[in-house]
Amino acid sequence: MKKTCLTSLLTLILAFGLNFAQPALAQQPTVIATYKDWIVYKLDLGGDTVCYAVTEPTDKSPRSVNHGDVFFMVSSWSSGVAEGQPSFLAGYDLREAPEPVVRIGSDKWEMYTSEKEGFVERDTDERRLVAAMKRGSDMRVSAISARGTATNYTFSLLGITDSLNRIEKDC
Repeated sequence: MKKTCLTSLLTLILAFGLNFAQPALAQQPTVIATYKDWIVYKLDLGGDTVCYAVTEPTDKSPRSVNHGDVFFMVSSWSSGVAEGQPSFLAGYDLREAPEPVVRIGSDKWEMYTSEKEGFVERDTDERRLVAAMKRGSDMRVSAISARGTATNYTFSLLGITDSLNRIEKDC
């Protein structure tokens, strides 16, 4: 499946795009816009362009554990490899079962895991999730770490629509 092939690339993008303390081993992504709680990045990868909007949680629980760096992002490749692909990136390895769950209002989406990342399985569900993100004000993600710790995150959706419009324009 295409999403599992993109896992390493997404991890690389986040590592170089959001951790400015690391020395650059590859081309750095460029911040092209900030819309409220979301930042839009652009990265040229040898003939293909990747644009992604990313945000950090506004709330994490339990507060007593080290969550590491946690993000939610939506990515698009100009080549069409992926378009409007939502993903969750935890600062720890995720347990495969039960799967991470994304909730917006009363709607929910289960994600499959690949190490530290969670993805929505079907393209139709990805589109439904992104549409719900545009309508919502916040999103909740619950996951279980490989060690068995139940975690919960709240992400603001303020700025996601403008961020996705910018991605569409630039990629």
